[in-house]
Amino acid sequence: MGKYHGTSSTVLRPRTTKEVSEIVKYCNEKRIGIVPQGGNTGLVGGSVPTGRGELVVSLGSMNKVRHFDPVSGMCTLVADAGCVLQSLTDYLAPHNHIMPVEFGAKGSCMIGGNCATNAGGVRLLRYGSLHGTVLGLEVVLPDGTILDQLTTLRKDNTGYDLKQLFIGSEGTLGIITGVSILTPPAPQASSNALLALPSFDSVLPLFKRAKRELSEILSAFEFIDRGAYDLSVRHGQGRGMSPEEAGGAECFVLIETSGGRREHDEEKLSDLLEHLLSEDKPLINTGVLSQDATQFSNIWSLREGITEAVSKEGKAYKYDISIPLSAFKEVVDATKDRLREKGLLGPHAVKEVVGYGHIGDGNLHLNVVAAAYTSEIEAALEPFVYELVGKYKGSISAEHGLGVMKAHALHYSKNGISIEWMRRIKDLFDPNGIMNPGKVLPPASGASHEPSLKNTGSGRVA
Repeated sequence: MGKYHGTSSTVLRPRTTKEVSEIVKYCNEKRIGIVPQGGNTGLVGGSVPTGRGELVVSLGSMNKVRHFDPVSGMCTLVADAGCVLQSLTDYLAPHNHIMPVEFGAKGSCMIGGNCATNAGGVRLLRYGSLHGTVLGLEVVLPDGTILDQLTTLRKDNTGYDLKQLFIGSEGTLGIITGVSILTPPAPQASSNALLALPSFDSVLPLFKRAKRELSEILSAFEFIDRGAYDLSVRHGQGRGMSPEEAGGAECFVLIETSGGRREHDEEKLSDLLEHLLSEDKPLINTGVLSQDATQFSNIWSLREGITEAVSKEGKAYKYDISIPLSAFKEVVDATKDRLREKGLLGPHAVKEVVGYGHIGDGNLHLNVVAAAYTSEIEAALEPFVYELVGKYKGSISAEHGLGVMKAHALHYSKNGISIEWMRRIKDLFDPNGIMNPGKVLPPASGASHEPSLKNTGSGRVA
């Protein structure tokens, strides 16, 4: 997004876990801050040095698949943290397996970063979160110790499940260097459909119908409001409906099915669309069902291309939040009203306010597209958006982490006791505070809570 700019004199690109261990041990002894980096596709500044003299440890050279056993029935992949998600998908394809996560940034993001931020994506509805699909991790702890928990066991009830602490920790407790993850069988047939809805009130009833009638083959249910749809179409992201078909729609839904027999799955999806269109008060205006691989890809490109379309339109303030499904439209509308009241809606300030996301897990992507980043717009949005999330007892970060952007706002989603115990865990693992300083946790009240890291004052590492 070009929103966060870091300063560092040194980038290290280790090729082995042992080299990572040696780097971290040295930095801990010298009190030098470390910022781990994966594919740099984050949205909250989590992989950006904050000017405390940190050095960058890039995991991109650790990009080997260590092990995959398609015969045992467990179908677990063990890989270096620097493996790009798309590369792992390509590796698994000949074995008829897939990665349980899928993102628009799959060509750049890395599996270690996915785990460090507990990334969600469009497959969560079908395969669950990384807290369930990751079986083991290899982590270099802040003193350089290598914690090897790269198990491939589905069941291990021996004490504390330490790996869960690192999933979503954003590099503040250690550096993930290896991942053991379940890889589901590749679906033998996939179909999708783009549906135009007369109003947002149709979304939840439609979701219930889709879950009931498609049951086990429903793999994605994505919401796109009118503004996000128009933005994606305007910037050539995939192919939408004809203007006549999309004409009266207030929002859109993308449904994907994945199953074992094409004829069976396509029949279920076609029957659903037929039933929806034949009702006295239909939940949808119309629908487009993919007929081949090209149409399937075009429909997904429309959804996945929203992020790129937003970046072409202007500078985006992105709020990745979890709220009740019924509140999606309310939050987008309230944000528009807030900016309108402040006199900030217009071509020279805020151009668009759009919402899209994953209905299956209550994740709304609220995007405010501005002509430029300004303190006036940020002041109008924050803490307003976070207060809205707090009102609905939601999460200020659904899947992209907290980074530097949201650390100060953690209290909108976590109470004081929770934050204190998070801080105790951080202090226990990283007493010298070298791991990704300034991220995730807010400064302790009455103190900076920042360690005394060596810094020459010019961005150079001592």
